Amino acid sequence: MKKPSVLPLMLASGLGAMSYGTIFTIVDDLRDKYGISASRLGLIMGVGFFAGFVSNVFLAPYADRGHAKRMIIIGIVVQLLGNTAFGFLHSFGPLFVARAIMGIGGGMIYPAVRRIVIIRDPENMGSNLGRMLSVDVGGFTFGPMLSAVTVGNFGISSPFVIISVLMVVMGLRIIRIDVAEADIDGAPRQRLAFDLFRSRAFSGTITIGAALFVLIGTFDALWSLMMKDMDAPSWVANIGISLFAMPMLFLGPMGGRFTQNVGPYKASIGGLTAGAFILTMYGVLPSPYPMLVFGVMHGVIDGLTVTGGSTAIAMIVPKSRIASAQGMQGATQTVIAGIASVAAGSAYGAYGRTTTFVSAACIMIACITVGSWMVREHIHMKGSDVLDPASTGAVEPLL
Repeated sequence: MKKPSVLPLMLASGLGAMSYGTIFTIVDDLRDKYGISASRLGLIMGVGFFAGFVSNVFLAPYADRGHAKRMIIIGIVVQLLGNTAFGFLHSFGPLFVARAIMGIGGGMIYPAVRRIVIIRDPENMGSNLGRMLSVDVGGFTFGPMLSAVTVGNFGISSPFVIISVLMVVMGLRIIRIDVAEADIDGAPRQRLAFDLFRSRAFSGTITIGAALFVLIGTFDALWSLMMKDMDAPSWVANIGISLFAMPMLFLGPMGGRFTQNVGPYKASIGGLTAGAFILTMYGVLPSPYPMLVFGVMHGVIDGLTVTGGSTAIAMIVPKSRIASAQGMQGATQTVIAGIASVAAGSAYGAYGRTTTFVSAACIMIACITVGSWMVREHIHMKGSDVLDPASTGAVEPLL
């Protein structure tokens, strides 16, 4: 029997990334045109992560209980409302709420799509998760391009209107897709996934992955503002984001296979250590143009290694709890990104670029070091290894 295509499901996730990529490039307009301060812009960016945390924790487990497709469709509707509102609102409070709504929708879609992608073809989950990464990065990359083409000619709302139309089209397409849902009678009893943290392997994996979202929260909140304050041409801010993301767009499937074959932990640890170094460079380089070079290097490294966390999670948790585990991973990482985003906005205004980026890089190294110690017994896991849940420490205390 031919397996149904999951591309429309991946595209639904990618449209959320496109919306976020668009927001990412207009924060300087929101500051300069509507007078929203850097610290409040950090709150707007950060609340989406916090809302995603709530959604991932409380809603993602429903995908493991026979409702994966329903979660995706409802998530699209929620994201559609938030995305449309963000395009037409101009003050801090309403934008804050709209961004929160978008975060809730994203937290519903992403774990459900990951569950379907992993269960559909577990032997090739690395490359399939890599394809999902490529679609998400493609959306994030196209968002700034769409913003660059439309905002100047048609206003800030124009890219959000286009994305909303695409969301409607994709939602109608997904309604007609057949999805192999989990057996409701055999679904896990746990309504939430906090018990997974009793596993040292799971907790260590989350801790390593936290480094990535410290980087993302810091970079996303500050790139556009930093370019503006360095008097860089507007194309540098917009195209720079695309240059950073472009390698991941093409390297996703290859990187997914790489992380599965070399080992998800080895790939993550190496890639994130390099990312901490590059984040430091963003803080000390005197010109935006060398930053673009480092951004491309960073994109290549992430394209080859960033799926390591999701692959490791899929290997160390029971099949029946994949969406819950992926949701909990997303929840913890999004709240970390939210904290990093808010902290970066405040630190940038108070202490400047160098202190902010170097401090974030040091926090990344701390997360990598602690997480590596926690997963030390499984750090060489690779290929199609799937650990017995008991061997991950699921019933033993952390210390």
